Amino acid sequence: MRATDTPQRVLVVDDEDALARLVAGYFERDGFDVAVVGDGASAVEHVRTWQPAVVVLDLGLPGMDGIEVCRAVRAFSDCYIVMLTARAEEVDKLVGLSVGADDYVTKPFSPRELLARVRAMLRRPRATQPESAASVRIGRLRLDVPGREVNVDDAPVELTRTEFDVLAALAARPAMVFSRRRLIEEVWGHGWVGDEHLVDVHIGHLRRKLGDDPAAPVFVRTVRGVGYRMGPGT
Repeated sequence: MRATDTPQRVLVVDDEDALARLVAGYFERDGFDVAVVGDGASAVEHVRTWQPAVVVLDLGLPGMDGIEVCRAVRAFSDCYIVMLTARAEEVDKLVGLSVGADDYVTKPFSPRELLARVRAMLRRPRATQPESAASVRIGRLRLDVPGREVNVDDAPVELTRTEFDVLAALAARPAMVFSRRRLIEEVWGHGWVGDEHLVDVHIGHLRRKLGDDPAAPVFVRTVRGVGYRMGPGT
């Protein structure tokens, strides 16, 4: 980060103080403005007042856990959220992402890897469409790229940042089949490392929010053995 840049804000939320301070130290040395809190209620209030770009959020907080915090934050903020979990069961990861988290990291983890993931997130272009394409219509779906708005049958659909970016990437080339790796590169960036099945989770949430029938989707289709592509939207 150049000295003339305004530092990006990162909020670290973990009740393990030693781990939270270790993670905060890595971000601080990389030029981020960092705050640390140890409970869910404080995290929600801090996001509201401090407005961080990224929240590193432990799932297993006492009282108000990470799932509840994520759900509360998503009611008023579209900051990036990275979930930390000590439980490797897939259900924890899926539940975390279902309430609007952008990524997850399983403990124990490398703080350097976490930093790299956040860096990749913040480098992501906020629109994958050409600037000249103010909006895209595919059947009953309309995507307003500069305004970051989605409508189905003229009714607004609320998407997270990552869900919007996945949809925008697919809609930018509706005839193309995207592999998981290609979508990772388009949305998360070339520097991202982790489980590529993260894409499947976000595709599932997209379909649910768009009202797509999983058995016969019209908006986001699966090409077996290859990946995903846009459907006709009708």
